Amino acid sequence: MNIRKRLRERPEVYTGSLNDILFILLLFFLIVSTLANPNVIKVNNPKGQKDTKAKQNIVVSIDKDQKIYIGQSQVSDINQLDTLLITEVNKLRNLSDTPSVVINADTVSYYGEVFKIMQSAKRAGARVVANVQ
Repeated sequence: MNIRKRLRERPEVYTGSLNDILFILLLFFLIVSTLANPNVIKVNNPKGQKDTKAKQNIVVSIDKDQKIYIGQSQVSDINQLDTLLITEVNKLRNLSDTPSVVINADTVSYYGEVFKIMQSAKRAGARVVANVQ
C-alpha cells in the first residue's frame, strides 16, 4: 500500500509576454482615441448679424524708419504723443464708451516705442490692440 501523497503539478500561466501584449493594446487604444471625433452630434451654431470685430477708432502706425503716425498725420515729437492721443480719445469718447487704439508696427520697429504708445493709450483711457507686422 502506497500511503505517500502524490506530488501534483500545479497549473501555471505563462505571463512573460503579457507585458508586451498590454503595451501593444495601450498604444492601439491611444492612437484610436486621438483619431475619434468627440463631436459626434452635428449642431448648427448661430451666426451673428453684426460684425464683432473691434472698431479701429484710432490707428497709430510705426514704420520701418521709426516714424509715428496717428491716422495719416505724422507725430513730429514723441513727447507730444500723450496729448495727441488724449485729444483723439476725447473726440471719440461721445461716440463709444471706450475707444480703441490700434497699433500697427513694422517688424523692425523698436518695442520700446510700441510700449510707449501702449502706455499713452492706457493713460488716455482707451483699449489697446497691438498689431506687429
